[in-house]
Amino acid sequence: MVRASSWVAFLCAAACSSQPSQMTDPGWMAAISDATSLADLSIPGTHESAAFYEPVPGTAKTQTLTLAEQFAAGIRYVDIRCRHLDDAFQIYHGPVSELLAFDDVIGFAHDFLAAHPSETILMSIKEESAPSGDTRTFEATFDAYVAKDPGLWRLDATIPTLGVARGKIQLVRRFDATTTPTGLDAAKWADDATFTLSSPNATLRVQDQYTVSDATAKFAAIIALLDEAQAAAPATLYLDYTSGYQSHSGLPNIPSVSDTINVELDAYLADPAHVHAHLGVLAMDMVAESRITAVFSTN
Repeated sequence: MVRASSWVAFLCAAACSSQPSQMTDPGWMAAISDATSLADLSIPGTHESAAFYEPVPGTAKTQTLTLAEQFAAGIRYVDIRCRHLDDAFQIYHGPVSELLAFDDVIGFAHDFLAAHPSETILMSIKEESAPSGDTRTFEATFDAYVAKDPGLWRLDATIPTLGVARGKIQLVRRFDATTTPTGLDAAKWADDATFTLSSPNATLRVQDQYTVSDATAKFAAIIALLDEAQAAAPATLYLDYTSGYQSHSGLPNIPSVSDTINVELDAYLADPAHVHAHLGVLAMDMVAESRITAVFSTN
């Protein structure tokens, strides 16, 4: 696949990593049975997976590892936010351009899966910010991207087994669609809440409480969903967002949450009681390779 990379996207990708990937385990799914449902796995993920740039420190950047580094380190759930501009997708975090095109995101996923066909990537796609200059719907533009490489995508609305999903991107759809199935249906994602999305095809249980006044309360919400995931309702995919922000002087401050939560999360994952816990998907800010390994090692 040829990526529509610009020099600015290349420079962003190069500059956004604070450390080189150590290739922790780019093929960790290879040892897992084909018959295993993705709902039964502990899957390391990232929130705002391509948010590497911010005009004001602490306000928009959520990751230090590039997408390529994330995949190589073991990330298998990515959260991609697309602004619809001139019938194409550009990556945004709220109103902030992340200087990256959706073609680049797909290209990184394609290249990784081509090199590691035992793996799968869950990709959440959400429309971000205000559209401009478009002659078609967000859905139609997404379909145009899929048409470039339809074999790369799994668009079924059911939670697949790993054998079915290997080598593909499984869509988690956070936008409305008139033609279905178009991936796991998460279009009715609730704002700043813990909630359940149920359809005849799949059940998603989500914690995404991102406005944080008290990091202790946020961590309690994370643990509450982790406890539910360990009880493991059959065929339910758990998506636990450890991310959030606090408002400081009227601006969002992301590190004020991630710096605290990640320390608590590392301690939780290091506890022998959780060595073989079912965690579901953990969508994390400022992810570190050691934390990624700790998550997928529980499988």
